[in-house]
Amino acid sequence: MLKLCGFAASNYYNKVKIALLEKDVAFEEELVWVGEIDKNFSPLGKVPYLMTEYGPISESNVILDYIEEAFPHKPLLPQDPFARAKVREIVVHFELYIELVARILFPEALFGGKVSDETKEKAKKQLDRNVIAFSKLVKFDQPYLAGMEMSFADCAALVHFPLISNVTKTIYGKDIFSDLPIKDYMARVGNRPYMQKVNADRKTNAEFLIARVKSSR
Repeated sequence: MLKLCGFAASNYYNKVKIALLEKDVAFEEELVWVGEIDKNFSPLGKVPYLMTEYGPISESNVILDYIEEAFPHKPLLPQDPFARAKVREIVVHFELYIELVARILFPEALFGGKVSDETKEKAKKQLDRNVIAFSKLVKFDQPYLAGMEMSFADCAALVHFPLISNVTKTIYGKDIFSDLPIKDYMARVGNRPYMQKVNADRKTNAEFLIARVKSSR
């Protein structure tokens, strides 16, 4: 059986978890904190990583591709090559140009640290520009971000949207997605049966992670 390794406070861990649940793939979870990872399993010590019968796989997008190819039932990528590329384009843009930029704000927004005003201003300019670009890639007029079917773009969005919204509201007093119909999207797509458990696990683990980080200072 597959084993998903990492911790439920991680949005990248939950992205993979949602994909496994959406595809009805059997798997186990193993709690592994950053700093405690066997680098034979994840060479950079990152989560998540997936233990398979053949060995470990790291990097969340690589894991998603493996899941899709190994378990083709209930596909989360379209059959058409161009449409598949567009799903991946949404995920890459979201994670490189929005999530990764917002991540620099996490120490203050989530863990009680401090981020310089200069860093906040620089991140805000990048986020404002990149969210506009992102809005040109997605299809809010359709049921899912990439069109008529659930895809990996939605697995990513279901975890990244809430986290980044909360972080930017905390830092800037305004959600960077406020001009996009995110609330309607989350109400429509985020009510899947398994999301209640995913969110409960995330909340419990996040509280433990925050306490863990603060106690290590």
